[in-house]
Order: sequence, then C-alpha cells, then structure tokens
Amino acid sequence: MPIHTLYPAERGNLRLSFEYFPPKNDDMEVQLFQTVADLSAFNPAFVTMTYGAGGSTKARSLTAVRRMIHDEHIANTAAHLTCVGATRAEVDAIVSEFIDNGVRHFVALRGDPQGGIGARYAPFPDGYENAAALVAAIRSAGDFDISVSAYPEKHPESPDVDADIDMLKRKVDNGATRALTQFFFDNNDFERYLERVRRAGIHIPVVPGIMPINNLASIRKFAGLCGAKVPDAIVTRLIHLDESPEERFKEATHIAAEQIVDLARRGLRDFHIYTMNRSPLVAAVCDLVGFERLAPAATQSRSAGAAA
Repeated sequence: MPIHTLYPAERGNLRLSFEYFPPKNDDMEVQLFQTVADLSAFNPAFVTMTYGAGGSTKARSLTAVRRMIHDEHIANTAAHLTCVGATRAEVDAIVSEFIDNGVRHFVALRGDPQGGIGARYAPFPDGYENAAALVAAIRSAGDFDISVSAYPEKHPESPDVDADIDMLKRKVDNGATRALTQFFFDNNDFERYLERVRRAGIHIPVVPGIMPINNLASIRKFAGLCGAKVPDAIVTRLIHLDESPEERFKEATHIAAEQIVDLARRGLRDFHIYTMNRSPLVAAVCDLVGFERLAPAATQSRSAGAAA
C-alpha cells in the first residue's frame, strides 16, 4: 500500500483546519475568498486568519474575519491576535471588537518583533509582555477557545526546548485550549517534542502544522528565519524540478500527503494546514490523503446552517 494511502477507517476521524492571511488588495481578496470556497469542501473543524507581523494588518484582519463570519458564513473562524505594537487597553479593545463580530476562537501569539523576524523583541510600553499574558487577558473576557503556538524545533529566540515547553505550560495554565505548531518536515522531531510536552504535564491537543511546498526556495528561506529545517531528502526530491511545474506540483503533493499519513499512523488526528491563500496544492494534498469532499449541496447547506 503506498505511504500516501489511508484506509477509510483510518482517515474517517481525521480533522483539518486551515490558516489564511488577510489580503492586501482587491486581487488578493478575490484569491483569498476563492481559496476559502474551494477548501470549505473539506469541512474544516475551524479556519484561522492571521494578524500580521507587528500587528500591521490589524484593520485588514478584522475586515477579513468579519467577512468570513458574516458573508461567507464560516462561523468557526479563529482570529489571530498578538501583543506587538499595542497597549493592554488597545489589545483589550481589539478583543472586544472581534467578539462583537462573532469571534469565539482566538489564536493568541506574542508576535514577531516590530523590526521583523530576527530583530530583538521588547514588550510594547504598557502592553502584554508575552503570549501567556495575552491568553490570560482573552480568558478573562469569556469562555473562548484559545489556540497558541508550539515549536517542535524550538523557537529561534528560545535558549532551549525546555524554555519553549515552560512557556507553553504557562500559556496552558492561563487558559489555552490547543497548540498549533510551527511547520516542520521531520515527523520524528514532532514526536520527540510531543513526548517532552506530555512529560511536562501538558495535555491539551498539540496540532501539527503542515506546510505544502509551493516554492522550495521561499520555504527554505522562511524555515531558516523560523528555526525550522527542510531535510535534505525533501530538497533532493524537489530541487531538480524548477523547470517542470507539473512534476514539481505532483512531488510536493506527495511530500505533504506522506507527512500527514505518517503522522496519522503515529496516532495524530488533527492537522493544521498553512494554505498561503492558495487552494490547488492544499486541495491536491487533501484529496491524495483521502479526505472526503462535501457535495456542493452539502457545502451550501452547511453555510446556510452557520448563518442561521
């Protein structure tokens, strides 16, 4: 049986979630919501909308979340929120605005430094100092689902994995209900990390973040900034296909599908896919793994039910 194939009984209880980012212009808005429509066929447990480095997309994030919930009828839309570039009072006001627009799930993050990835992070004056403090603030506002970040290969600013896990425990103690990981490509790294998380007494779901590789050069650069690595075996499978887009697409589809199937066979049931606001590769991966698509009528019915 090919590694990318799951029996129906194996894949029947797997759950997906998708991450999107707010569009910068009209063309990107069209692409985003076409992607949302395409991937809604896979009946995601929830979707998330990012907030932007340094809170730079705050207004666009709110606009996109509002449209997702009220126009696209995707009630299970989670809003990212960071500590960066705002006082506590300003962050609290943003939380209230999201809540007023129907948000019941937040992704609470410290956020990248205002100077960009690699710059030194410093808490904003009179702002929340880290994600644990932000989780506590959101929890004080109500009984919401609160996802947080986790790093199987260590956050680039952490001295070691133990410091990462200590911060994750602080976030959980303050009310986090789920961890979504940074993308990774070596499932052994994730499994070792998850074992250490459980030994630390952390029992919330830790959902692996999956990044289908649309562009190898971009992913290698981004992975370097995030403290992740792209294994040589994956580079070897893709690097010679730059001039063969169809073959590159097929190989990238198999790489991501194989990763999901292997994780499923290790007992994982939830998968968070970074879509980059593009549906073709993500949809191909989901199809190859064997995730069922809702019939068009069922998709419409689901949207109508969310709107009711």
